[in-house]
Amino acid sequence: MGRQGPRGGLERELERLDGAPYGRYKGLVGTWELGPGRTVRIVRAQADPFAPPGRVALRLDGEAAGFDPELWATPVRRRALAGYLVRSAAQEVRGERAYQLDAGGQEVLDRGSCTVGADGSVTLRFGVSLPGPRRRIDGHQAWRLLGPGAARVADRALVALAHEAALVGEFVETVEDSVALRAELPQRGLVGFVADGALLPRRSGADDRPARGAGVVPFRSPEELRVTVRLPNAGEVSGMGVPEGVTLIVGGGFHGKSTLLRALESGVWDHVPGDGRERVAARADTVKLRAEDGRRVERVDLHAFVDHLPGGADTSDFSTDNASGSTSQAASLCEAVEAGARVLLIDEDTAATNLMIRDARMQALVAKEREPLTPLVDSVRSLHRDHGVSTVLVMGGSGDYLDVADRVVMMDAYRPADVTARAREVAAVPTGRRAEAESFPGVVHRRPDPASLDATARGRTRIRSRGTDQLVFGEHEVDLRSVEQVVDGPQVTGIGLAMELLVRRGHLDGRRTLAEALDLLDAELAGPEGVAALLSVHDEDLAVPRRFEVAAAVNRLRALRVFR
Repeated sequence: MGRQGPRGGLERELERLDGAPYGRYKGLVGTWELGPGRTVRIVRAQADPFAPPGRVALRLDGEAAGFDPELWATPVRRRALAGYLVRSAAQEVRGERAYQLDAGGQEVLDRGSCTVGADGSVTLRFGVSLPGPRRRIDGHQAWRLLGPGAARVADRALVALAHEAALVGEFVETVEDSVALRAELPQRGLVGFVADGALLPRRSGADDRPARGAGVVPFRSPEELRVTVRLPNAGEVSGMGVPEGVTLIVGGGFHGKSTLLRALESGVWDHVPGDGRERVAARADTVKLRAEDGRRVERVDLHAFVDHLPGGADTSDFSTDNASGSTSQAASLCEAVEAGARVLLIDEDTAATNLMIRDARMQALVAKEREPLTPLVDSVRSLHRDHGVSTVLVMGGSGDYLDVADRVVMMDAYRPADVTARAREVAAVPTGRRAEAESFPGVVHRRPDPASLDATARGRTRIRSRGTDQLVFGEHEVDLRSVEQVVDGPQVTGIGLAMELLVRRGHLDGRRTLAEALDLLDAELAGPEGVAALLSVHDEDLAVPRRFEVAAAVNRLRALRVFR
């Protein structure tokens, strides 16, 4: 724990250390008082000036923070309040290179960088590059950063008096409404909802803020799909409900098909006010799928999609270090369902064509006994009918999906229309295509070997992110580029910490299935400890992940071994 320093003690200690060798910063680890109800805890000090920044936790008790108890009355409201405060703190330290603070983007996630306690206390965690010219402690500059600098952040960003109550309330209520909307979907037989007036286009692939300008078309639901929900704060809100079953999103190129799907993909997260997608929601058990050449697959039952391979491999217990586009997508689908997904999102632009469809002409040319792949079009209805798994597909090039769709939405210049009746008329004209499967048989649950999830390298825990694309986990690098619902680097770190926690807490023990272990993880992260359970691994910038992204990382770990 380190020392408990008296008020004023940190300044005196830094004065005493001024000019000492840099490594003696480590002696500051511990908790120091900054004033009534305020402490700064030095969690980790740098070993040298070129090491990663030290870690600091600035805490204000509930009385010092002074927020209305209504703002922190529930876990959802506490997460939202923390999201508002950390963004305010990031604005306050902008331009100060010594501080590193994770404020996140458009999504309001449960972040380690700022938490609000059940007693109204506020804790801000951030990095500090401690000054060390010529590898010597600069005590006066260090005190400026850890004392007056931290106090300034507290005064201007972490106390109620620093904020307009209406703005804080709007932020908290927006998140609360988003959570309520998402929870409403299963009760109404919906997998998604897009509110009238939502702004779905983004500024660019590198800028997730809403697009602006005269060409941006606010969303408006077709009358046939319009539903009205009552939210705790906004009251009645109308928009398009996406029903359970098989839904196609069709239309010409550049008319907004993929934009709508991406909004639903992001609808598993809450968004900041003004994002344009605050009232776009997808069920919490929604997973986006795509093809992923080269990924590893470990003992997945793929026989529903892949069978009688030329080499004679057993596709009911299939492993490969270098999956093709079709086998990777088939594996990702089975793994998602195994982890508990009940809604799948697929965009033909990023899917493996030969797994999606085999039309009548190709069936006539290549006999089924010569084709190992069974396309999704023949089992997608069974996924819902027999297993309760709905699918939303963007489809612009294959009319054969009209035969199996429960609902068809056409996007025309970013305006949706329900064209289900017309689609059924078109589908009534036979194409000569024959179904190649009668049903989806379900998934085989696997039991990961906990020894294969080793987060250590050279005897030390090694977990860090490289942006959203890669997780460093022990001696391995996990490629997450195709796990499209990962939104930022701290979330990748959270995934790695959750994997370590699965093993350390014994949730993965070689006997439990992956789904059973994920149930225990969910319960732990939703419990009183919450984000602190991940911070107990090591105190870094992190965001709490969903079980589905954790499962995706486990399945992409090249060291993974599983029992069947």
